[in-house]
Amino acid sequence: MLSSRHPIIAAVVLAAGLWTGGSALAQNCANVKFGQDAERKPQNVGRDIVGQSLDDIQDRGFIRFAVYEDFAPFSYKEKGVLKGVDIDVGRLIAEDLGVEARFIVTAADENVDGDLRNNVWRGKLLGGQIANVMLHIPYDRELGCRNEQVVLNGHYYTEQLAIAYRTDDYPDGPPLPAYFRFDTVGVENDTLSDFYLSSFARGQIIPNMRRYDTPEDAMAGLAAGEVMAVMGPLSQLEHGRTEEMDIHIPPFPGLSRSSWTLGIAVRHNWRPLSYAADDAIRYAVEDGRMAEIFARHGLTYTKPDW
Repeated sequence: MLSSRHPIIAAVVLAAGLWTGGSALAQNCANVKFGQDAERKPQNVGRDIVGQSLDDIQDRGFIRFAVYEDFAPFSYKEKGVLKGVDIDVGRLIAEDLGVEARFIVTAADENVDGDLRNNVWRGKLLGGQIANVMLHIPYDRELGCRNEQVVLNGHYYTEQLAIAYRTDDYPDGPPLPAYFRFDTVGVENDTLSDFYLSSFARGQIIPNMRRYDTPEDAMAGLAAGEVMAVMGPLSQLEHGRTEEMDIHIPPFPGLSRSSWTLGIAVRHNWRPLSYAADDAIRYAVEDGRMAEIFARHGLTYTKPDW
């Protein structure tokens, strides 16, 4: 069962075949149904449910963004207030369009294909709203190929795997993955970091791994001395970092890619909205406003590779 908290990392990234020689994991377009054979929204569903055009959104004065629930530091509640990087990115787009930003907080499905289906182009079978834009979607050719009902663009950040560690445990330099054959390491359960370390060195690291329910729990375990290091996405490690810790980005032998680009998804028949949101993001990346958003949340910003 994939982690419901991080399907982007556990499902899409793995499905893209990021292990060297991982062609068995990679997917292509050979079995994807296109055109009249593609899955479509039932025709008896009203136009107002499946989305709105850019003109409609500007006329009514607000835009709906789908964001993941309990997903610090990108979208989470603190004392009942919704906050995070993705909330600020949504407000940035809305401001550029001259409308108010409203947010639909959604639980992650088993994979990102399900998230796109539930929140962007079809809707949930039992209630729920369709968003005009969904944030924090990995830009991946094969993901887009499998989901021709959506447009993927608006790249605003490059996420990357990293290792957080207690500096007093590693006075001579930061740890590499091979160190965890002897040292303890924490990971979030059922994520790319979990799968990678479990398979590294033919399973020699497994006895030293501790799996946590959330990245926050893993970083709390590191702070408490339960483990000597934690592997995970850089942004989540930075969010839980304390003064006793440091973070570095080492080589990850066996991974053909240890980073991925994040952007937005919009329903395929609302392309002008997609292009307008893409423009807003691109301008913010180029003029430094996007980097300022990440800096406000204490995160290192890595510009997307366009």
